[in-house]
Amino acid sequence: MSKVLVITGGASGIGAATARLAAEKGYSIAVNYRTREQEANRLVEKLKERGVRAIAVYADIARPEDIERLYREVDEKLGTVTALVNSAGMGTGPTRVDAADAARLQHLFQINVVGLILSTKEAVRRMSTVHGGQGGVIINISSMASTIGGRPGASFYAATKGAVDAFTVGLAKEVASEGIRAVSVRPGFTLTEMTAVYAADQQILEEISSTIPIGRPGFVEEIAKPIIWLLSDEASFISGARLDISGGGFTLGGSAWPGLRQAGIA
Repeated sequence: MSKVLVITGGASGIGAATARLAAEKGYSIAVNYRTREQEANRLVEKLKERGVRAIAVYADIARPEDIERLYREVDEKLGTVTALVNSAGMGTGPTRVDAADAARLQHLFQINVVGLILSTKEAVRRMSTVHGGQGGVIINISSMASTIGGRPGASFYAATKGAVDAFTVGLAKEVASEGIRAVSVRPGFTLTEMTAVYAADQQILEEISSTIPIGRPGFVEEIAKPIIWLLSDEASFISGARLDISGGGFTLGGSAWPGLRQAGIA
């Protein structure tokens, strides 16, 4: 069976790192992007240079019609999806609940939760043995924020990731008999484009690091490698799990709290 991997939000960060590692495992790869067209195309060209069948596909995960088109294009150009990494997502600036804005909340949940579920729907329709598929694996990128309610000001984001975790557990039970495994991966603070604004400030980076037991942020490859393993047959009995990749979780040193709160990310 040919292995076809779809990575939403695959042009950068954890998604791009996963694509690069998947290339070594014989996958054909669809890199989904919304705003990072140049990065997606560069990544795909690099994959093709290594002999990988790869395409870059524009789709706004907030738009159901775009998600449907994404999977139709994969069907036409690569074949039936057998692996999915739902990596597309967005964060928010620090916002207290008494400053919540309905439109921003709806957009956040539309991408992080509704879009992820609709992407999964399209994959299940193709993977499930009930629909004539040959099975597959779905990895949903959550966050350690779901385990602590987020750092202050990030409760909305944490709520979306809590929903991802709950959905993944329910999904795994729903499709287990149809040849599909589902796992939620929960990274801790990881150096990506989304976190670059914090990592660029050495003081803030040091304060964030002090809240991580291992003492430093994660690198995208450290998240991507376990994802690739979870997609493999070596993880064939793992489904419905929530894997923390967090450097030991979250702890708060006495000196870190004031600076992080002032920066709006504690």
